[in-house]
Amino acid sequence: MTEYTTVSIPKDLADRVEGTIEGTSFSSTSDLVRFLLRSIVIQHQKEGQLTEAEFEEITGQLRELGYLE
Repeated sequence: MTEYTTVSIPKDLADRVEGTIEGTSFSSTSDLVRFLLRSIVIQHQKEGQLTEAEFEEITGQLRELGYLE
């Protein structure tokens, strides 16, 4: 059984995501976030361990998207 956790994002970002996923195969904001995070993790697992610079880049991107404060 898969366990889940909650990730909070600002309401305005969630509204923008909902508008963005209309007409796509993503049925919810959660679906899109899972896809994006899984893609990032898979990409970096293929390339090996994350460097500090790569980690900072990803953190910055997530912060700009509103996922991190």
